[in-house]
Amino acid sequence: MAVADVAAWLTHARSVVALTGAGISTESGIPDFRGPQGVWTRDPKAEARADIGYYVAHPEARREAWQARLHHPARAAQPNAGHRALAELERLGRLQLLVTQNIDGLHLLAGSSPERLVEIHGSARDYVCLSCGDRGPMDEVLDRVRAGEEDPACLNCGGILKSATISFGQQLVAADLARAERAAGQSDVFLAIGTTLTVYPVAWLPERALANGARLVIINAEPTAMDDRAHAVLRGQIGEILPSLVSRVAADRTPRAAGKD
Repeated sequence: MAVADVAAWLTHARSVVALTGAGISTESGIPDFRGPQGVWTRDPKAEARADIGYYVAHPEARREAWQARLHHPARAAQPNAGHRALAELERLGRLQLLVTQNIDGLHLLAGSSPERLVEIHGSARDYVCLSCGDRGPMDEVLDRVRAGEEDPACLNCGGILKSATISFGQQLVAADLARAERAAGQSDVFLAIGTTLTVYPVAWLPERALANGARLVIINAEPTAMDDRAHAVLRGQIGEILPSLVSRVAADRTPRAAGKD
């Protein structure tokens, strides 16, 4: 199926939902987790630190985690053409909800509105206290790490701090998951972008969309677990495919811009 066909689906859809994974951010210089140069491939201990039980029980794991946060490439990363294209698709009125598995905050930096974005695995740009729930900008805690605190504690209650992300062993925010599932179940076009569709329960979202009769479009550099069920598979660089797709949607809608559709 060609880009032009998918653009036509987006133009005439009643409800479009997109799900993004690590693949959209690799083009911004952020490594994925399990790929050949992935975070967990290069540093097996990083996967252990991503388990909430291990993180809480081992001060050394927390010290290592704070150093990793301090030097993570996401700190300096900027949105790429793929992120910006999704923000533009929203501005065109063609994207009802964007669900991301990524914790880098690049969709917000690209201009996606918080009201139409679900960061289903949380955000590494904030910290959270595991005891009292205090939350704030990550830079506030990283400044303390730079000043010499190896395992900074919560200034309110002395509890353990971590990034405001969902670790292994933690539950997703129920309201976020419910919102994502509801939107997927009401969509008639579902875009799966840069995700292998193997991490559950998020990987159920395209299933919900298909059950509703939606068209499933997969945009990814590598094969995914649902390619054989997709109505279209666009293989290649996301930063090239998405802008091309969205520019066609914009062109299709331009003649009707004066009308209120």
